[in-house]
Amino acid sequence: MIKNDLFLKALNNESVERPPVWMMRQAGRYLPEFRALREKYDFFTRCKTPELASEITVQPIRIVKPDAAILFSDILVVPQAMGIDVELEDGIGPIIPNPIRSMKDVEQVRIPDINESLGYVMDAIDMTKEMLNNEVPLIGFAGSPWTIFCYAVEGKGSKSYDKAKGFCFSEPVAAHLLLQKITDTTIAYLKEKVKHGVNAVQIFDSWGGMLSPTDYQEFSWYYINQIVEALASETKVIVFGKGCWFALNEMARSKASALGVDWTCSPKNARYLTGGNITLQGNFDPSRLLSPIPTIKKMVHEMIDEFGKDNYIVNLGHGILPNIPVDHAKAFIEAVKEYNK
Repeated sequence: MIKNDLFLKALNNESVERPPVWMMRQAGRYLPEFRALREKYDFFTRCKTPELASEITVQPIRIVKPDAAILFSDILVVPQAMGIDVELEDGIGPIIPNPIRSMKDVEQVRIPDINESLGYVMDAIDMTKEMLNNEVPLIGFAGSPWTIFCYAVEGKGSKSYDKAKGFCFSEPVAAHLLLQKITDTTIAYLKEKVKHGVNAVQIFDSWGGMLSPTDYQEFSWYYINQIVEALASETKVIVFGKGCWFALNEMARSKASALGVDWTCSPKNARYLTGGNITLQGNFDPSRLLSPIPTIKKMVHEMIDEFGKDNYIVNLGHGILPNIPVDHAKAFIEAVKEYNK
């Protein structure tokens, strides 16, 4: 049994004394211990070496002490496994040297054997579970098919993903084929993670907010919902769509156990749009962690008051920034643990 099961209780809609808390990207660059490993090993070496990935996953549990761990990995290990080359360039981010631009390109993308191509992730889960020793739950994750598609077609990060959107609108058959291949791979990938013991999974739709509400239904939610449907009987599924407040009502009618909310949607609106029953997660602006510590604690308590302590998981509205002082990250976590109402 998990000793600290607050996170799982919140996903089960159980009443709690205080809400659970964790931070997106909590295993990462704001921690000096993480930066020390970054000096020695490149990014994908860290992802693909189970000893490193498990150590990085557990670092924030020791240092800032959240209520859940999230496996250190990257959403782009999935397209790599599908035969799409992905490189990481310092200061630029992910680069796909040969982006997908035609039906012929899509046809060459494979649906891999998960254990052959992503077995190192499963090894990292096994090691992490051992290191956590049932102290807190472990979250596995994947990028949404649309978000993976954006990188694969655009070739790099973008402010608008015009090439990715343009491919959907000019080559819809090829676009849907690629999205389905990513979806099928992601379902198999997450199911394997569950077999290896993750206690919940989160789908990150980082670029869903780039689409209009109508296009979001066709090119993003349709595929996310396939993943939710496939996983819901096996584990708890959290869906986080950045900038996707307009889809919260539709998402709340799915089998997802919780929905992530970014800082552009108020707790009141999020509760209203989702019908008031589903567990919500979020939505502290990561930049707000640069505020003075007393301000952080005050704002966190106000945020919990607004969301309500039940059916709620405290988190940021996106990943923690690399320039956040560790003491401020700790203050965010401590504020939740000090909450009593």
